[in-house]
Amino acid sequence: MSILVVGISHNSAPVALLESVALTSDGVQKLVTDVASCTHVTEATVISTCNRLEIYTEVDRFHGSVEELSRLLVERAGRSAETMLPHLYVHYDDGAVSHLFQVAAGLDSMAVGEGQILGQAREALRLGQELGTVGPALNVLFQQALRVGKRSRAETDIDRVAPSLVTAALERSELAGGGVAGRRVLVVGAGAMAGLATATVARLGAGEIVVANRSQERADRLAREYDARPAPLADLEAELAHADLVVSCTGSTGVLVTRAMLERSRPDGRPVVLIDLALPHDVDPRVTELDGVTLLGLAELADDLHASDAGREVVEVRRIVGQEVAAFLAARRQASVTPTVVALRSMATAVVDAEMERLDGRLPGLDDTTRAEVLHTVRRVADKLLHEPTVRVKELANEAGAVSYAAALAELFALDPEAVDAVTRPEGLR
Repeated sequence: MSILVVGISHNSAPVALLESVALTSDGVQKLVTDVASCTHVTEATVISTCNRLEIYTEVDRFHGSVEELSRLLVERAGRSAETMLPHLYVHYDDGAVSHLFQVAAGLDSMAVGEGQILGQAREALRLGQELGTVGPALNVLFQQALRVGKRSRAETDIDRVAPSLVTAALERSELAGGGVAGRRVLVVGAGAMAGLATATVARLGAGEIVVANRSQERADRLAREYDARPAPLADLEAELAHADLVVSCTGSTGVLVTRAMLERSRPDGRPVVLIDLALPHDVDPRVTELDGVTLLGLAELADDLHASDAGREVVEVRRIVGQEVAAFLAARRQASVTPTVVALRSMATAVVDAEMERLDGRLPGLDDTTRAEVLHTVRRVADKLLHEPTVRVKELANEAGAVSYAAALAELFALDPEAVDAVTRPEGLR
């Protein structure tokens, strides 16, 4: 069994194409279920964010699995295979482990080092566990990835060096350099990104902050935390009339801020900056046709964020990730030979037991003390004969061709494949 990742992200595709594969929570759940039903997939989950959609699986076959997973992503996009396939990427086995660890550490994010990806990876693990599609392989992989992400942020300043999407957008806008102070800010949404936006503008001294959201309860909760005013999404047009800065980051599948809405609410053409961090986008791109309107979206921010240099912090995080990947792969390779070693020792125990029964038949008058001494001696001989091969096969597991060493051991001692498989087979499937 091997880990296979098929995905699409801001690193491989333009924003317009990413928008086409953006999924609701129900859509993510359906994708996980569809992936789990694929022929060669034994475990599955999905990481879905505003700028990436990645399928993580354990498979028993590479060819065939890649085609099936790619097809599912193409179907979600509603685009032709010719349009989509050049923008998909594939990571397999060791490469898949390295990729997830880099993702969790924030090295693969649009805003290098951003912390939200940890929550999104944790959600992918939770969803897979809830649906019963995550088993031992992905559970161990994701748990370790989360640990790597936490370690990277605990031992470096990567999350503080790299700019957040909100900060980067403000730096690009005419409100940069403290220009938010005293301004009226409207935050549309109440999720993780909206919380980050609200915290950022509050820290910069916004004069008034309004949080508009479809769920009044979530709007109230976020507004209370930052001394803001909550508003229902139904009042969005009225709130737009008074805002100097609008940050929109909802999970909506349709446009929320239309050109007509902005034109009606701001007929005087007063300046307003709109930052659209949603995918698919919340703001109609045509609003830029109106006087005084500045619109910044993910596409405009991508180049700036990629160009940001976290310097030594990035180098240090890469070192940590490389160290963790090497340790994880070494442990996994050693674990891969464990079933063979256990089966070999079980076989040796069975041989000793059979020979002792044979001895009992030939020497029925053997006293208990002598028999115990003979049994002890035979077991010591078996242990000494097996000690060196089992130690060496574990050592060789860290070198290329580890699987073939375990296979050679099984072949040389004529181990029953069923006995080897039984060691790692889940209890309920035995």
